[in-house]
Amino acid sequence: MSHPFSPSFARAFPIPVVAMGPGSQGDEAPSYLPMPEGMDTFAAPRLPDTADPDVLAAVKARLERLVARLAATDFAAADTVAEDLLALPTAEREIIGELLGFGEVSAYTAAPAHWRVQETAFAGLWRVLGLDDQERIIADRLEAGAVPALLAAAMRATSSPELAPPAYPTGIMNAPALVEELRRHAADYRPGQAAHVINLTLLPVSEADLDTLYGWLGHREVAILSRGYGNCRITSTRLTNVWWVQYFNSMDTLILNTIEVVDMPEVVLAAAEDFADTLARLREYLALLETA
Repeated sequence: MSHPFSPSFARAFPIPVVAMGPGSQGDEAPSYLPMPEGMDTFAAPRLPDTADPDVLAAVKARLERLVARLAATDFAAADTVAEDLLALPTAEREIIGELLGFGEVSAYTAAPAHWRVQETAFAGLWRVLGLDDQERIIADRLEAGAVPALLAAAMRATSSPELAPPAYPTGIMNAPALVEELRRHAADYRPGQAAHVINLTLLPVSEADLDTLYGWLGHREVAILSRGYGNCRITSTRLTNVWWVQYFNSMDTLILNTIEVVDMPEVVLAAAEDFADTLARLREYLALLETA
């Protein structure tokens, strides 16, 4: 089995950047229903039982220093705290991956650079990998904060603040009004403002409306998956600060289809309260390593 942060893991990300609109599933889509899953809750990663004691001691000391730095940093500025792991021996990087585990949020960017982001089991602490064009790891670090800033930066770099209206086919009901609403709010949006949300699930929209919106906005180079009770799939669009945010239940049925105008959808963000819990859990977890 590949290590979670080996190059093979970096290539295998669970969100395809494909359209999710009407007709996107084709005639051969599976018809079975998967078994329901429960809501994710915190569970500390399993302590490694075969790790070299010297490697484990070195990793523990490094993580303790990181926790001390995080405890001294206000959460709002926590994304300035990062721990570079690239130069560490492979054995230490692997143990760090095992110790920190996996959390609810994963993400990748396809442009302007290739990044893979995985929240650890400790909310607000993220593992960030950078890949070159041959998918070799060229950056590896831990970051603290609500979400790594590179995701929003990639959205801005691969979108435009203005987008001309599309051509409207027959069968259109509300697409022209929705397009103008999105163009207006995207142009007026300023960082830190509350999200403007269009709930397509509750609006009277036709198949032609949805096809037009999907084709006009597209699914672009930033894709995020937030797992909780079911999945929330978030993708950037061609219009700056406009995101598709689609909620699926535990049986992978689309239950809420929305478009948000915001710098980063709230469902992706770790909260300050989560980060406070993370510090306490990390301290308890590292104390357990004394007996490992």
